[in-house]
Amino acid sequence: MATQVTATARRGSTFLQITIALQTLTIFLQAVSAGLLLTSTYGEVLHSVGARVMYGASMLYLLAAVLAWKPGGGSPRPVWHASGFLVLASVQVVLGIAHVPSLHLPLGVLMFGLSVLALARR
Repeated sequence: MATQVTATARRGSTFLQITIALQTLTIFLQAVSAGLLLTSTYGEVLHSVGARVMYGASMLYLLAAVLAWKPGGGSPRPVWHASGFLVLASVQVVLGIAHVPSLHLPLGVLMFGLSVLALARR
């Protein structure tokens, strides 16, 4: 029984690491597409699509955190981190739609830093 719980916890932890890495990558790509937004005609479309992908990655991160916590018996801390990150992603989307770059850009930098930190902790 203990072996099964350990294997389940390991799988949940691996999925969690993958989702954090995916989230970090999508945020980085958002920074790249923001630069393209300023220099090319297709940058706006790329940034808009990337925002949806990044938001989906944040939701996937929350799902992975719950799955690593509940059945695997892990710590609930990643669930709180993922929930907070989803809130930040929601604020980021609202600020982007409202065209408030004075808050949108620094929040994006903060989110990237926090995502890298979460990735380094795993």
